[in-house]
Amino acid sequence: MFLETQQLSTDNAVGAGRVALAFEYDGRGFHGWQLQKSGVRSVEAELTAAVAKVANHPVDLVCAGRTDAGVHASYQIAHFDTPSVRNLRSWVMGINTVLPDDISVHWAGNGVGDFHARFSATYRRYRYIIYNHPVRPGIQRGQVSWTFRPLDADRMHKAAQALAGEHDFSSFRAAGCQSRTPIRFLERISVTRKRDFVVIDVQANAFLHHMVRNIAGALMAVGSGKQRPEWIHEILVARDRTAAGVTAPPHGLYLVDVGYPDEFGIPAVECGPGFLRPWFTREENSPFTPTHIHVKQRVPSQ
Repeated sequence: MFLETQQLSTDNAVGAGRVALAFEYDGRGFHGWQLQKSGVRSVEAELTAAVAKVANHPVDLVCAGRTDAGVHASYQIAHFDTPSVRNLRSWVMGINTVLPDDISVHWAGNGVGDFHARFSATYRRYRYIIYNHPVRPGIQRGQVSWTFRPLDADRMHKAAQALAGEHDFSSFRAAGCQSRTPIRFLERISVTRKRDFVVIDVQANAFLHHMVRNIAGALMAVGSGKQRPEWIHEILVARDRTAAGVTAPPHGLYLVDVGYPDEFGIPAVECGPGFLRPWFTREENSPFTPTHIHVKQRVPSQ
């Protein structure tokens, strides 16, 4: 997972303040990150219960970015505050012992200074994975999206470049999105074919609700020949969600990286998911340094 190996040390003290966690999860069995009503599984509920047991007190978790039902994360960051002190190995192995098999914590460390999992983040990076084959997947069902229509990845990539930069992304925003502004800075977006898989790789300072899935749905229409490449730019300037077409399914989407300033000491990740990683070079899997950094101010109550 990490660019540099993180040893599960027992000779360090982690806690007595803010603790950061790096973890991954398979989103198929969850109704998203956020805590739901009783009886509905969420990543937040499962992880909160496990951390609380190891910390020996109730905890409130704050994550870098909420994911929807069915969406995966090969790298997610969260923090919590605790008076308890454990070593790195005790936090990681103790939490994983309590967690269900579809969530795994890989690292824990002290939150340096005013670290905040959400507001200290300088970028988020997602990969949307499409299995492009006449026959639907069996083993990877729920782990990738699928279309039997042939997709032209080069055509999709060229069309996607209209989205790079700072724009009003209202056309790619879910109707229920609660963000105060539709303005986002999309650092980079690429579309590549890896064997029978088409991968959309996108990084931005932040994302709107359903933004990546709506972009993926529009690009798939371009790649299949249903729409012209220029259509992507026309959607963008329309600032109208009804202009963008269908929302791509959630199970092809992975949160693969969250970036923070170096002073916070959050380990850099080699982007996943794991089955996809060998098809890209180490450079392609490494973090891309953002050129547009906007760090939100921490909200004291959180």
